Amino acid sequence: MDKNTLVGFALIGAVVIGFSIYNRPSQEEMARARHYQDSIQAIAREEAEQQAQTVMAEGRNKTLYLDSTSLFYGASQGTEQLTTLENNVVKLTFTNKGGRVCAATLKDYNGQDGNPLTLFDEKDSGINFAFEGKTENILTEDMYFQPTNVTDSTVTMRLAASNGGYIDFDYKLLPDAYMVNFSIRANGMQHVFPTTLNTVQINWHQRARQQEKGFSFEQRYTSLTYKPVDDTSDYLSEMKEVKEEVTERLDWVAFKNQFFSSVLIAHQDFNKAMLASIPQQEGSGYMKNYTADMTTFFDPTGKQPTNMQFYFGPNHFKTLQNSNELSLSDKDLELEDLVYLGWPVIRWINRWITINLFDWLSGWGLNMGLVLLLMTIIVKALVYPATYKSYMSSAKMRVLKPYINKINEKYPKQEDALKKQQETMALYSQYGVSPMGGCLPMLIQMPVFMALFFFVPNAIELRQQSFLWAPDLSTYDDVINWGTNIPLLGDHLSLFCLLFSVTNILNTMYTMKQQDMGQQQMPGMKLMMYIMPVTFIFIFNGYSSGLNYYYFISGLIGILTMMILRKTTDEKKLLAILEARKEKLQKSGHKPGNSGLMAKLEALQKEQERLQQERMNRGKK
Repeated sequence: MDKNTLVGFALIGAVVIGFSIYNRPSQEEMARARHYQDSIQAIAREEAEQQAQTVMAEGRNKTLYLDSTSLFYGASQGTEQLTTLENNVVKLTFTNKGGRVCAATLKDYNGQDGNPLTLFDEKDSGINFAFEGKTENILTEDMYFQPTNVTDSTVTMRLAASNGGYIDFDYKLLPDAYMVNFSIRANGMQHVFPTTLNTVQINWHQRARQQEKGFSFEQRYTSLTYKPVDDTSDYLSEMKEVKEEVTERLDWVAFKNQFFSSVLIAHQDFNKAMLASIPQQEGSGYMKNYTADMTTFFDPTGKQPTNMQFYFGPNHFKTLQNSNELSLSDKDLELEDLVYLGWPVIRWINRWITINLFDWLSGWGLNMGLVLLLMTIIVKALVYPATYKSYMSSAKMRVLKPYINKINEKYPKQEDALKKQQETMALYSQYGVSPMGGCLPMLIQMPVFMALFFFVPNAIELRQQSFLWAPDLSTYDDVINWGTNIPLLGDHLSLFCLLFSVTNILNTMYTMKQQDMGQQQMPGMKLMMYIMPVTFIFIFNGYSSGLNYYYFISGLIGILTMMILRKTTDEKKLLAILEARKEKLQKSGHKPGNSGLMAKLEALQKEQERLQQERMNRGKK
């Protein structure tokens, strides 16, 4: 590797470091999180209650204080009853108080305690539907519904009025799926609602539980996500408190953890959405406090139901993609967007190549560590042509180094820098060598390397999968743990992260030795190439062990590849080939000065000489 190849590696490192720093909470954000230590949860609950209570400005007292003349006076009193619906993958608990889902348990996944994973329970979540009536408003969260039509997969929660009318909440859990069909229909309620009424107000709130070991790492991938109609999904900041009014119509809103989500889907669109996400303190057992306040279609005559769906399940790309086919409407829900796969080009690589390759390899029943190893080898094989081209470019530069040294000796003065550069470029042109030949292949490889950076932390298949000393490839390994927090490092040292950094240092040492680059030639670059691996320890120490393992193996294979290429490349033959190319170019009439770069250098030299002459003339005056 020559200077240009090193620049390529530096650019890759800069992108990784920049992305990590961008996602790392600032000191101000960390201070804000600490400020919420004693009051944030109380404030969040108070805000949620205020939002539900102020849905309708008119008739507020009538809604809160029902008397015996109210149509729903009987429904305001009762005893809580629980109803359970379940299939092979999920168990849902419904309460008649509010007629809502109050708990969700995923059967195929375990929590950190080893029991089936509870996505949320009654104390974590709530949903309120507010209907504007002629004489009183109806808030469902404190009303007692009557469970009817109960089967293993269906339940109807009926809110009965004293006039014989009612509002039905119909739930149907789909077989072997994480999707629940949900509809609202009024019956005999035409005279209760204004004729102009065509919407229902929804206030949905949930505290996202901490489901993984690494709080900071999980926080980076836990966000309130939403999808505007006919547009790509968007999300609120993961690291700071955010309240945002969304003016676009929405297909769905998701309360997302790193690996699991609760999604509410509107097939008649959500409107006037006010979304809020409040980070919770580490140690509280929660990641975020989410709130979504919005409206959707409602027909008070009951002729047309309000159709919605819930998704309570994993952020698994293929599972989410298949759930789109369960849509009640012709909408393409694009739920798979909940699995963040990176920037556009990188996302395409992950979507069409990485995921399919990963599924194919994991289908063999191999340990996930071996799957990552095979993926790394395959990725390295795919980018080998670019790696080989980059190496050969550096090898050509290396065999021409004696000629370059003569040019350096010819122009030792700083004021002759342009002349030296011009003559150096002329030399490269004579031999048909491009100084950028090693850099461009490295840049071409970058999207492939970055694809795994985004894929691995979002691969739920790695969750709670052990390999070697790491009990869970989706979070950090802390074999080395001292129990006391050290700024920028934490309370542990990830062994895979350490190996990844050591491999980078060894790679740098090998590269410097092969290039015989002295401190006088590239002191800044040399120092940077040694500092970067040390910086990685602080940046990646809290990242998933699977990601650090991938980069460790990738770096190790890179070193072995360079060593093999060096052993198998005959530099004497390579120089002879370059000499033959030089003769051929000369016979064809090729002139070194014809290149665009040479012309620019020549123009720069002339401009410098002109400025020097002007300074000399001014000095004589």
